[in-house]
Amino acid sequence: MAYQSFREFVEALDRAGELKRFSQPVATELEITEIADREMKSPGGGKALLFEKPTINGLVSPFPVAINTMGSWKRMAMSMGANLVEEVASELGALMKAKPPTSMREAMKLLGQAIELRHAKPKIVSSGPCKDVIHKFDAPPSRSDPWPKAPWSAEHPLRPQSDALRSEPTLANLPILKCWPLDGGRFITLPCVVTKDPDTGERNVGMYRIQIYDDKTTGMHWQLQKVGARHGRRYYETGTRMPVSIFIGGDPMFPFAATAPLPDGLDEFLLAGYLRKRSVELVKCETNDLEVPANADFVIEGYVDPTEPLRDEGPFGDHTGYYTLPEPYPVFHITAITHRKDAVYPATIVGIPPMEDFYMGGASVKLFLPIFKMNFPEIVDIALPAEGVFHNLVFVSIKKTYPMQAYKIMHGLWGMGQMMFTKYIVVVDADVNVHNTSEVLFHLTANTDPQRDSIFTKGPADVLDHATSEIAIGSKLGIDATKKLPGEGFKRPWPPLIKMDENVKAKVEKLLRPTGPR
Repeated sequence: MAYQSFREFVEALDRAGELKRFSQPVATELEITEIADREMKSPGGGKALLFEKPTINGLVSPFPVAINTMGSWKRMAMSMGANLVEEVASELGALMKAKPPTSMREAMKLLGQAIELRHAKPKIVSSGPCKDVIHKFDAPPSRSDPWPKAPWSAEHPLRPQSDALRSEPTLANLPILKCWPLDGGRFITLPCVVTKDPDTGERNVGMYRIQIYDDKTTGMHWQLQKVGARHGRRYYETGTRMPVSIFIGGDPMFPFAATAPLPDGLDEFLLAGYLRKRSVELVKCETNDLEVPANADFVIEGYVDPTEPLRDEGPFGDHTGYYTLPEPYPVFHITAITHRKDAVYPATIVGIPPMEDFYMGGASVKLFLPIFKMNFPEIVDIALPAEGVFHNLVFVSIKKTYPMQAYKIMHGLWGMGQMMFTKYIVVVDADVNVHNTSEVLFHLTANTDPQRDSIFTKGPADVLDHATSEIAIGSKLGIDATKKLPGEGFKRPWPPLIKMDENVKAKVEKLLRPTGPR
């Protein structure tokens, strides 16, 4: 299902009983974070939250704030228009394994798959709802009343008088959150940042947090190994101004695609189009030549100037559970802000897990597991426990058939995209449920000799990792928690795991079954 706006997605969550509304004013400074953090740590991720009257320095914003909208497996599946994330992963896996047809039945099946794929390619349109309101800086606005006239709900109308914001849209009066007490300011936390390679023209959509400096400038926190940073380096080498656009909202598959571990050069809008089963309609920006989704809720256009000095960005309460301290990053200058008349401002928060990003990252793993299996057919399953905050800790189960196979998997995964940041990889046998951390830890402690079954190596580290001695450089630990084979130097018999006889289990289950009232 393709959502035509973030509001439409929020309304679908409401109908499904997955939304809590807050009609009273709630501050974008810390208060929304405290409420959202409690909800995200509820069993199963809690509910999505809609703040109908978010306040900025005590004044009511005309735009509601939605948060935790993808913070459960059900809502993550709903964002994909599916009942289960596994259904989408299975479809993608079938496409990856498609072979030339040998019968009419197979040919029709592949045709159906091709019809699905035709929705992947984005298409350019002349305009869209993201341009309902256009405000170019240093130029008169395109609309006389930029704020939405219709309230979010008839029961709780917004009152744009003395207690509400009425000025033209700027970074200072959008309902952007200050998430944590020591944060360096307000941060846009679900931004989709659009850049292009100046040499090839290839587009990238990444998600890099955006710190607000003032109403016309922000930080641009693209980390060393990110594609946006690679694009930026080329502009810095030539000294030419770099166009950048940020969009917020629209179909929920946009931020998901922006965070997905796609290969460099593969357009994120292709993945979004495939997942939403409808081509992404793109519209050219007002003040640069980049394209953004026509149904986005907000678009912030601007540029990075390679000739000006970097500026400290941060601190920021990050997904690591710690604050990342200030570091110099490029400055993003705003040239225009456009938005829908009925825009909803989507946000998230990160911090000590579990948080909403656990479900987004977990969905990416499920979606791309078939691709991992194409490279490593022995892989059964992969899990990123919430405690590992994405890539710090990875559990992998394999069908082990030869000595040292676990080490092959470790080295292979460390060489795949963002898996290079993984600090700890634990490999277990196929019968271990990697999504049960207790079960993995049992086999980890039971099946390993620390010296024999561990390997240290070096490689790139996450820029946000405060524990490394040098920024972006660190070590990694792999642990082979599989049963050991004779070829791995194990000279004793491997004992069987304790299990009860199946006939006895069946008999006892029948014995203990309730017989009804006596």
